[in-house]
Amino acid sequence: MVEFPRVAVFDGASWTSSVRDLVAARGYRPASGLDADVVVLTPGAELSPAAVDAVRGGLGMVVLATGANGRDTVATGLAGLLGRAGIRLESPAADGNEPGLSTGTCATAEETASVTDLDLLARVDPSALTGTRPLQVHAPAAVLLRTVDHRGFRGTPVAAVAELEQGRIVVLAISGAGSDELLMSAITFAAGHLHRHRAPVRSDATAHPAWQRLKAAVTGLQTLQASDGSVPDIEHHSAAARHVHLIVESITELIPSYRHDADYLSALVKDFTRWGESGFTVPDFLDSLMLFHPERQRVDGREHLVVFPMYTQNGSPDRHMEAVLVQTIWPDFVAELESGKYSNKLFVPIRFLDFTAGYDTNSAVLFPETVAMREVPKFTWGAIFADREAARFRSVVTAAAEITHLALPPDAARLLEDQQLAEETFVMWDLIHDRTHMHGDLPFDPFMIKQRMPFFLYSLEELRCDLTAFAEAVALERQCGHPHARLVQYAVIFDRIFRFAITGARVRNYDGLGGQLLFAWLHQHRVLNWTDNRLSIDWERVADSVVELGHQINDLYWRSIDRPKVCHWLAAYQLISDTVTPHPASVWARGADALPVSGPPRGLTDAVLPDEFPLSMFHEALSRKLLPVVTATRGITG
Repeated sequence: MVEFPRVAVFDGASWTSSVRDLVAARGYRPASGLDADVVVLTPGAELSPAAVDAVRGGLGMVVLATGANGRDTVATGLAGLLGRAGIRLESPAADGNEPGLSTGTCATAEETASVTDLDLLARVDPSALTGTRPLQVHAPAAVLLRTVDHRGFRGTPVAAVAELEQGRIVVLAISGAGSDELLMSAITFAAGHLHRHRAPVRSDATAHPAWQRLKAAVTGLQTLQASDGSVPDIEHHSAAARHVHLIVESITELIPSYRHDADYLSALVKDFTRWGESGFTVPDFLDSLMLFHPERQRVDGREHLVVFPMYTQNGSPDRHMEAVLVQTIWPDFVAELESGKYSNKLFVPIRFLDFTAGYDTNSAVLFPETVAMREVPKFTWGAIFADREAARFRSVVTAAAEITHLALPPDAARLLEDQQLAEETFVMWDLIHDRTHMHGDLPFDPFMIKQRMPFFLYSLEELRCDLTAFAEAVALERQCGHPHARLVQYAVIFDRIFRFAITGARVRNYDGLGGQLLFAWLHQHRVLNWTDNRLSIDWERVADSVVELGHQINDLYWRSIDRPKVCHWLAAYQLISDTVTPHPASVWARGADALPVSGPPRGLTDAVLPDEFPLSMFHEALSRKLLPVVTATRGITG
């Protein structure tokens, strides 16, 4: 499980316990002394030479000059350190009525740009804060907050940020509503330099000679197979037999390393042997598939060797032999969520260790229904490569934020920097998303398998599941401060409005339309703004706005239980077109009078244009700059 930043809170101050409770509730870990990523202290805390060296070397520091402690005499060591960073704490008046410090504060983002492009004031209303102690600030430090008088004139600095060699420093001399949120942003920002973003746990399984032989044999076999997985050319049978012999030999050698899958691997050997004896006809691997149960072994770090004739979704349509080494991602907090309200016995989150060519694509799922078999059983698991999804997200959103000049909150920036944290966040998102397909007031089969429907209905279903995950994350954050809950919210928003909106062809792109809808909804409700070629998000309002869109879709579903199919389709189109502008040539946009509503549903589906909802000018411009990054994520892993 990922490690959150280590925070040391210096003792001897009245606010010590409340700060410790706050950081613990957000999942940050307690530390003592300098064995931390960031220290939180009051002005009176004396710093040893070792502490000064630690800050210069990368230890983050947050100084709280608030409330009664705002009158503390500044310790000599701390004063010297802050002085070198460009910050000086002045002494407030003894009666606490320092002129200009009692009328609220205002943000000074243009000043902080010299130190950081992050948004430390996300979810903070500066006007609700009050300055408690004046600061003097000069380069290399920058002012974060200033007082403001009743005429709106800016005055004395009361919060500042600085970088001192490798360390980050934040000084807060404020109080009031939102100060806890600001404190957490300050801690996350200050910890950013030193916190060690551990790479996910890897394995030496890929170096095993038997795996290397197996992978090479499967790759050789792929060149001989037809689209249905058979080897129709008799002249290739002897070569196919040699490849299968090596595959069987390698699997047999690897069984002791995967005793938890011994029954499956033994059956796999039999399926390969039988396939060869049949003359390499269309393969049938049902017997071994039925013995493969990764959903029964959801243990963090548990590895599986997976070999099947299968196609890869969003990749190759051919049922060629593929071999994949995977590792289960199942941190304790996900196990706890799944054992309670978010039960999903079929869900298996995994990461790649190694794979053959079929997975050197955009495919991020491993589903049993893709395997070649004689009959279709009831499937009991579905695996999602959280590492690939997380790596794509980090790459694309980092570039999108740079292109749009979006100032990220410090915790969002940390999500983009830390692959393992992103993987765990995506597992939580996918856990709730996946189960939502089976829950709620559903007017139709949510998976819409073997149904021919307008693609925009798929858009609403996928978006419904994502917005449900978002709403549940909001609830978890508000109820118990779940450490990953806010990160899930960032992931849903950023992945949808950036990556989903522009990825893929403009032909019935239902995920793309879902991203367009979310972006347009937030923009039209003035939660998201594109002004002066700069994107900004009102984080105080974003949760309620996104949840409201989810309510709109859920209400559509509930009402459509009593509607005929065609009426449901029309209502769904209306919901989308109220926010996203349809193609000017659209027949659907003209309404029921222009559509063949009296005929079979197929006529309505055929009337939908391949690109029924074209990209907005914003997303067209964004795609020209961002698409090369999206394309480069093909085959990416963590």
